[in-house]
Amino acid sequence: MSNIKGGYNSIVRRAQKLQSQLSKLQDNLAERTVEVQVGGGLVKVTINGSRQVVDISIAPEVIDPSDPQGLQELLTAAFNEAIKNVQEMIDNETSRLTGGVNLPGML
Repeated sequence: MSNIKGGYNSIVRRAQKLQSQLSKLQDNLAERTVEVQVGGGLVKVTINGSRQVVDISIAPEVIDPSDPQGLQELLTAAFNEAIKNVQEMIDNETSRLTGGVNLPGML
């Protein structure tokens, strides 16, 4: 019986350590950013590891009142790419920390 309890305690300690490491990783990722440029650099979007928009840059020549759809398409492409890149960064760092074990919903 004590062997089972010792095994359980070991698992709990490892889980607590992993939780602490994931919390530190979350803090670290919040400070890291991903910048994406589309349209040859005419539109730039920067998102941090907390998935928050940090900056948007739009070149004046892209702002054409007669073609709002063009700007919308560039913004959509930039945001989608930035979100994808941030998720890849999060997945890579989480995988490195967990040894490749997938823990859905952890970050």
